[in-house]
Amino acid sequence: MMDKRTLLKLVVLAFGASILLLVFGYTSGPKIVDEHTIRYVLEQEPSTLDPAKSSTSPEATVQLQLFDGLVRLDDKGEPEAALAKSWTVSDDGTRYTFHLRPNLKWSNGEPLTAHDFEYAWKRTLDPSTGADSAYMLYVLKNGEAFNNEKADRDDVGVEAIDDDTLVVTLEQPTAYFLKLLASHGYYPVNKKVVEANENWANDAETLVSNGPFKLLGWQHNGEMNFVKNENYWDADEVVTKTMNWPISESQSTRLTLVEGGEADMMVEPPVADQQRLEEAGLLHIGPMLGNYYYLFNVKAEPFTNPDVRKAFSMVINRKEIVKNIVKGGKEEAYAFVPYGMLESNGTEDFRETGSYLVYEDVEQAKELIKEAGYDENHPLPPITILYNTSEMHKAIAEAIQATWHKAFGADVRLQNQETKVFLANREAGKYQVARASWVADYGDPQNFLEVFSAEDNDSQYHNEDYNELIAQIRSTPDGARRDALMHKAEQMIFDESLVMPLYFTTQPYVSNGTIQNYFWTVLGQVDFKKAYK
Repeated sequence: MMDKRTLLKLVVLAFGASILLLVFGYTSGPKIVDEHTIRYVLEQEPSTLDPAKSSTSPEATVQLQLFDGLVRLDDKGEPEAALAKSWTVSDDGTRYTFHLRPNLKWSNGEPLTAHDFEYAWKRTLDPSTGADSAYMLYVLKNGEAFNNEKADRDDVGVEAIDDDTLVVTLEQPTAYFLKLLASHGYYPVNKKVVEANENWANDAETLVSNGPFKLLGWQHNGEMNFVKNENYWDADEVVTKTMNWPISESQSTRLTLVEGGEADMMVEPPVADQQRLEEAGLLHIGPMLGNYYYLFNVKAEPFTNPDVRKAFSMVINRKEIVKNIVKGGKEEAYAFVPYGMLESNGTEDFRETGSYLVYEDVEQAKELIKEAGYDENHPLPPITILYNTSEMHKAIAEAIQATWHKAFGADVRLQNQETKVFLANREAGKYQVARASWVADYGDPQNFLEVFSAEDNDSQYHNEDYNELIAQIRSTPDGARRDALMHKAEQMIFDESLVMPLYFTTQPYVSNGTIQNYFWTVLGQVDFKKAYK
């Protein structure tokens, strides 16, 4: 028979174990959850949280909680002072002098200085880094030249003249530069941490940041746990002390977590549930400057022929896809640059000024396929649509599969992959057709047009005339001429039929109403800096 002393020991051990499970979880690393913890379901496992190397919207959403730049976007999408307390601009608009706040610190307590910005930006541009974000820094003097090994590191237009002062020189006046500074490509990084471990941004134990929160634990493909960063410059404005973010690529799983009381908010609920959720007051629509499209590999048959690419795009009924599959306030896309960005006159929307660049015509599409040499005796080769795992991606791919088979008799197959593998294969050109999306890094049409000018763009497209056009857009100070050049560049994308646009994005999300004072940026990221439960 168990005596009272032994029983008491077991009770104490059990209680201690329960506390440990509360704090450290089972396998997820450190974890603290209480009734005030913000529980947001992340829709995708981040490949990395390195500001230079990240490339997806979910990664940027995580980074928004962990990092701060010189400025931060407010709830209206306008830049406000963050690590920079003030700045001045030269009369010609090409030289910015930023004055940092005093006593800035990293999450590990080390001093954060202007030198960290200089190091981070030059590291992103260094060709040996292989940074996906490098193009975002091409506005810096010699930024593109350094990235293309045509200039030296010291030639780049960023210099910390002391710990508190950063001087930035641009190639030419850039009206959206301050907005650009709020994007992840311009976050500072800790040199000592980065150089000590090349995988520093892939684990909670090694990741050092400077934002409202810091990463306490990261169970890959499971969950992320955050705590308030006591070393944050604006810590007094951060109300929430803990956040728990489960990770799931499954829309149904994310919704179940919220409706089952295990989470507070999730994005992209299943289409089949949206009407029910809207009637219950749980569905909300956030802003997002972005598009959803299919990408053709221009080096893979049969898509080496631009007329074939055009034909495959012409048979798609975008209205039906949006109405029956996507929903969530989306709008069908007949061009690449979305609505919501103004021309230089400050009044006209770029998209509204531009014309439709894609037309739907099944009979003409069939003629183009015949002219390309494909018929009953010479059928199209088998075609595989590559997409990353998601109910919606699958549903869209199945609709397109059926459409292409009906229109052309094409043998269309579907292949889904986990996101990390999918992104790697798409970047390497190991596909024929692949789903893609682009969410703006900053609110200017140029950000969308530059997708096809990068040397390693996923469509495997390289055109010196197009690259030259993008270079002119970057260097043209005259607003009206720059608008015209951007419209010309977008037209070239469709003259070559590089993409098959489907719809312009919004950010539908489900909230149980317990989180207060958060907001969605125009870039489709939720900011929990001042949020609370």
